Amino acid sequence: MKEYAYIHEEGQLPEPLTSVPFLNSFSDEQLDDVLNSSSLLQCDKDDIIIKEGTIDSRIYILLSGELEVRINGKKVATISRVGDVFGELALVNQDKRAASVIAGSRALCLAVDQKFLQDTHPREEDPAFHAALFEFVARLVAKKLDTTSRRLADVEKELRLLKEAHEQPVVTSSKTTKPAPRRPAAKVIKKAARRKALA
Repeated sequence: MKEYAYIHEEGQLPEPLTSVPFLNSFSDEQLDDVLNSSSLLQCDKDDIIIKEGTIDSRIYILLSGELEVRINGKKVATISRVGDVFGELALVNQDKRAASVIAGSRALCLAVDQKFLQDTHPREEDPAFHAALFEFVARLVAKKLDTTSRRLADVEKELRLLKEAHEQPVVTSSKTTKPAPRRPAAKVIKKAARRKALA
């Protein structure tokens, strides 16, 4: 992985960053300060951008390529949209990283060092800047929570449909039906496989 100082024309937002609406939290002058404290990371496949368990003060924005999010070595998500922001919780909890982010292909990221920003804009001297910084993170977290809630709702719906599919009606002598006792999905699948093998 190679790292370069990020140089931009002040007062102008570079093209890849126009797709990051959360940057609207900052004024033009504040945004110049954010970009001036940033670095470009040029990553090859399998380069580690964030390592689980480490402490890192940077927030990252994907400019190109695809990244993998891994917990205990297991892939749990992909970051692939230009403008996607990750690592923002480091600003809030200042705790160890909960996951690793690894380049799944050649990738380019912008790394914003919020620790440097805090040093150059002390909270007591520039509360407006810190308000904008925390608004930026709050918007990101709110969007990610909304996305997670939608995914959970979809998963719950799929589980409900699976349960309904495994309830089999039983015909009684009075020609009424009642649901059969629920069986664990694994037993139903094994029984179906046994019937197929015997057929």
